Amino acid sequence: DKIVSGGGFMIPIGLLSIAMITLYVFNALQTTKGKFCPPMLKGQLLDLMSQVRVRSAIETAAASPSFLGRMMATALPHVDATDPENLGREAVEDAIADFTVRETSSYMTWIQYLSVIAQMAPMMGLMGTVWGMVAAFETLGIGKGSDPGKLASNISVALMTTLGGLVVALPSIFGYYVYKNRLNDGQSA
Repeated sequence: DKIVSGGGFMIPIGLLSIAMITLYVFNALQTTKGKFCPPMLKGQLLDLMSQVRVRSAIETAAASPSFLGRMMATALPHVDATDPENLGREAVEDAIADFTVRETSSYMTWIQYLSVIAQMAPMMGLMGTVWGMVAAFETLGIGKGSDPGKLASNISVALMTTLGGLVVALPSIFGYYVYKNRLNDGQSA
């Protein structure tokens, strides 16, 4: 009877909670400092660039699958040795900016799914609440005397779906901002 009266909304809320946990794990693995800016690679690139060994820096960067490695492998070929004053700084900065915008959007797609879950879960909870309250009012309206057990059951379903939606939404909102900030911090390292 609870499934008919609104408890069926707990199934999608449960699925959203599984999706949220999956996204937490996936985003935790994708936004680690080591994936963005491995300290060893950073040190190697700084050392090579201080020695003006651009070709070696490009090769070292290209060998790394990290964000920093891919970014530097994209940007360093724009170093212009014919311009000793600036070394093509503007072209390098443009290449870094283009790479960052392109790459960040793919990471943000997965992080934004947490925001989608944070918006969907309370709406599913609200639908269950409305469904449960409609059933409660039907219980009051159908019987000449109301069945307190059935009425309480309908109200319980209404409140449980609200609670379920909020229990999923709140950590999703938190995760969205945590991973968004980790992504921004990882890029600036």
